[in-house]
Amino acid sequence: MQKARAARRIVLIALTLLSACAASGPSAEGAGSVRAFGNFLAGRFAMAEGDMDTAATDLLKVVAEDPTDPDVLLQAFIACLHAGRPEAVRLARLLPDSQVAQLLLADADAKAGRWLGAQQRFQGLQRQGVVQVLQPLLVAWAQQGDGKTELALAGLRPFTEAPRLRGLFALHAAMIADLGGRAEEAARLYRLAGTEIAEPNLRLAQIMASWQARNGQPGEAQRTLAALTGVAPDMGIAMGNLLGAVTKRPVGRAAEGMAEAYFTFAAMLRGQDSNELALVMLRLALDLRPDLAAARVLAADILAGQKHAQAAQAMLAGVASADPISPVARLRHAGMADRAGRSEEAMAELGALAREHPDSPLPHAQMGDVLRGKERFGEAVSAYDAALERTGAPSGSDWVLFYNRGVAQERAHRWPLAEADLKRALELAPDQPFVLNYLGYSWADMGLHLPEAKQMLQRAAARRPDDGAITDSLGWVLFREGDARGAVRLLERAAQLEPEDSTINGHLGDVYWAVGRKIEAQYQWRRALTLNPSAEDKAKLEGKLGSGRADAVASGP
Repeated sequence: MQKARAARRIVLIALTLLSACAASGPSAEGAGSVRAFGNFLAGRFAMAEGDMDTAATDLLKVVAEDPTDPDVLLQAFIACLHAGRPEAVRLARLLPDSQVAQLLLADADAKAGRWLGAQQRFQGLQRQGVVQVLQPLLVAWAQQGDGKTELALAGLRPFTEAPRLRGLFALHAAMIADLGGRAEEAARLYRLAGTEIAEPNLRLAQIMASWQARNGQPGEAQRTLAALTGVAPDMGIAMGNLLGAVTKRPVGRAAEGMAEAYFTFAAMLRGQDSNELALVMLRLALDLRPDLAAARVLAADILAGQKHAQAAQAMLAGVASADPISPVARLRHAGMADRAGRSEEAMAELGALAREHPDSPLPHAQMGDVLRGKERFGEAVSAYDAALERTGAPSGSDWVLFYNRGVAQERAHRWPLAEADLKRALELAPDQPFVLNYLGYSWADMGLHLPEAKQMLQRAAARRPDDGAITDSLGWVLFREGDARGAVRLLERAAQLEPEDSTINGHLGDVYWAVGRKIEAQYQWRRALTLNPSAEDKAKLEGKLGSGRADAVASGP
């Protein structure tokens, strides 16, 4: 509960800084001219589209014409920061009231080796917003850069003993002690950080594993890194690289430690859906350390979630090929290319990864996903076959491969093979709601094993009560059992949960027809036709509307 309260407080104290990043623009008169105002609007539009380099170019033109407008200055600064443009430092000097600007200036001092200047800038920041947490970390790293390890550790000690965010402060204090040659103190603080930060993440695993490997615990280091695949399965393709680099010190100088502070805080904000501020923190991290691959991967995930696919792919492209997690970045880049409609590019990248990492099932598994999305189900099955050949003895986490292959087999009209795969997936993950739903629904749709299908779907619904697809399946099995009125209640709820789903709306039409609500049934079928049904489902829906016969309902949409 204490950790939950601390996380909520982090979001609240971030709002001050976030509001500054979203400052409103000037009027046309304030922009100085119609041309300047046009550049301002173009810059704001580019920012909204995630094209920060274009935004910076347009907004810098406005600043050149009127360098006194604080709103334009701030937005030009933020655009330059996000674009990694050098003009950001020049603009920061004109923004004494911006916390982000002052952080960037302090970082510039640190990069130039002006550690006392950096420390003074950090200490001079107002203790509000995000700075309440960041300031002690950044001051300590500046002191470490100035060769004052003991002073840095003393400044962090009260925070490592307080209940709030103890793990975060302990981790940074451990890295400072490690870098300063205080091995005993570093060991104690690393243990504290590992205890307090319960959920594995990439940087924590890399930092902890490095310490363990450098201190004669290679087995512990391997276990620390292996735990990553539980929360990020695609890290499996990089495991050999990560183990190969495990003895390398992850933070070799103080400026890199400052980048870690920004990154750590960005990851916390990302976990609380404060993505705009998380991106600002990541940009500050990358300004100090452009090769921080974990920051690039996290930034790309956020940008992709904001539908800025091009910016996300550019961020991933900046991960060096020699970096241990380069294969992960390439997997994600391929996924983004596929979602952007460049499936051939995605398949070429995945093919290259499959050749370079012949023991990893991940490239072939992702190929299967791409092919299944293109309704090339037979080819998808072959890709999943290749992935399963590389898994060795299947474990619990491999349920997804059998599930995905089962879906592809079913869509290729190979039901016996699909059923076998879905049953195998259920053996590996007995309570997995997606597998319970797919197998239970498939049986119900074919009129097979209805009591067992109903039990499976009830189990799935208990685990995901607000899942529209599972609610639809449970309603459908009631319909198949002859309980049309009970099915109406569930399918109406499913349509509320997933109003844009063609299958659910088609099913609701079917049960309306069965209980005599024929006008409503036809409305639902027409609505389902507008929601991008598959070619097969479209033909069935059109047949029902064309025939107007009750017997057309029997097989569903």
